Amino acid sequence: MDIAQQQDNEQAALWNGRAGRAWVDAQESLDRLFAPFENLLVDEARAASARRVLDVGCGTGATTLAIAQVLGAAGHCVGADISEPMIAAARARAERAGAPASFICGDVQRQAFEPASFDLIVSRFGVMFFDSPVQAFANLRHAAKDGAALRAIAWRSAAENPFMTTAERAAAPLLPNLPARKTGAPGQFSFADCDRISSILEESGWAGIDIRPIDVECTLPEKALHGYLTRLGPVGLILQEADEPTRAQVIETVRTAFEPYVHGSEVRFTAACWMINAQALSASAA
Repeated sequence: MDIAQQQDNEQAALWNGRAGRAWVDAQESLDRLFAPFENLLVDEARAASARRVLDVGCGTGATTLAIAQVLGAAGHCVGADISEPMIAAARARAERAGAPASFICGDVQRQAFEPASFDLIVSRFGVMFFDSPVQAFANLRHAAKDGAALRAIAWRSAAENPFMTTAERAAAPLLPNLPARKTGAPGQFSFADCDRISSILEESGWAGIDIRPIDVECTLPEKALHGYLTRLGPVGLILQEADEPTRAQVIETVRTAFEPYVHGSEVRFTAACWMINAQALSASAA
């Protein structure tokens, strides 16, 4: 098995296992946390007058459904994700809402999309997990109509997002088996380097590339913080299997580390991200 295939299998196992189930359980809190990014992408869909939209790494479907609502009966939004638990949750939400949306459970890198079938492709934190980013974005370019826009949001570096690494930094002395983040490997901060993103998009056939930093204020109810730190991220995954004394000690230590972000009934932090813009130009236009 080559490294890329191994990484792909690891991502599939992660998001179809404990991580995927944890995200489904935390759906309400995460939707609130990431609502500002959802709103940015809804605005992009509205500005583009899009009719057929693909939401990459759609998770439990919040952004897909919000865009579908804007499109109305004249349009359709398709969400795609590798996680069966999250896609099942997204489909249930769409059915309850009666929204013009549908969902694909599959690997976007290899999914057999209909050629030139979307006039807008969006993603809210869904493009950083590909084992072969060039292959993935080339496949998305294949699915995009000439003139279609790509609008994706990804995290900048871990150093610029201390909130996102608070739990693992605090827990590291207590959890010797806590896995270290691998630079350049698929994961939350794999798109930290702006030049790397540009290179990936150029190599995969996208043009009109414009990547700009955005700093977005995010909030989470304080009462949801316990679930956030005990279920999500590297620490949350380990805690699901830790013995009770270790679990209690880690939770106390990590919760204390989050205190600077707690303001009364809310947790607040600034998310440092990229807004990634590109266009699918025809061969003659390019």
